[in-house]
Amino acid sequence: MSWNPSDCDKVSATRDAVTCEFGNGLALLNLKSNIYYSLNDVGAFIWGLIQEPKLIEDIRGAVLARYNVDPERCKADVDALLKGLAENGLARLHHGALV
Repeated sequence: MSWNPSDCDKVSATRDAVTCEFGNGLALLNLKSNIYYSLNDVGAFIWGLIQEPKLIEDIRGAVLARYNVDPERCKADVDALLKGLAENGLARLHHGALV
């Protein structure tokens, strides 16, 4: 999957995973690959945000509002998580704001 998002693109979780709380984070099971993934508390927060299509810039903004993190680090970390979720079939990128 090509990952080349803009701030105007949206991301949403696919329905190919089941989740359960695991410590402060989440455990995700990809139902297609049968591979487990774990998300820390920030990743779990983002997972909750993308249950409906959400603008990438809004995801970053929500993380900045909730956590004490440098904006550049936030951008890099959020983008890396979203890319990883998409590459593993757990999230979908929607180009443009229309979904």
